[in-house]
Amino acid sequence: MATVVKEPSLSVVDGLDGLDAVVCLVHEDERPLGGGAGFVDFRLCGALSRALASGFFAGAPGERLLVPSEGRLAPPLVFAVGLGPAASVTALGLEHALTSARAMLTRAQVGEVALAVPSPRKLAPADVGALVASAFVKPWTAGRVVVLADGAVGAACRAAPGAALAVDSQRAGG
Repeated sequence: MATVVKEPSLSVVDGLDGLDAVVCLVHEDERPLGGGAGFVDFRLCGALSRALASGFFAGAPGERLLVPSEGRLAPPLVFAVGLGPAASVTALGLEHALTSARAMLTRAQVGEVALAVPSPRKLAPADVGALVASAFVKPWTAGRVVVLADGAVGAACRAAPGAALAVDSQRAGG
């Protein structure tokens, strides 16, 4: 299956044609949402932010949320998966969130998906890239994966061994 890493931007989020869903990994204490999740939330007119502000979804480990895109994004479904506080996300916690996201998407019969990956403060970008590759991309067999990751995490996802991640030339703001 084809996998591409893209640096998140509004134009990239607007170009997610042909995908069934977007899944955003969300920190419990990152407000406003950043990276790919921030751009997705912007296109959803703040639906993720409202769920977070109301306490309906906090971004805690193990939490999951489904929001219909209602035509604001090409993919009809947007999932959020909680990671917990940014400074305390461990490799095991990230792996659990990625595995949980993959299982949730499989149950929802999602084929092609975008995965918005934030930059956990406690983990090295290379570790994040390796976990994205091993816990999500490599075992995903349902269809195409577009990884939305910026900066060092995006570079690490592109360089992760064993996932056949392709480089996409589209950059932020482009």
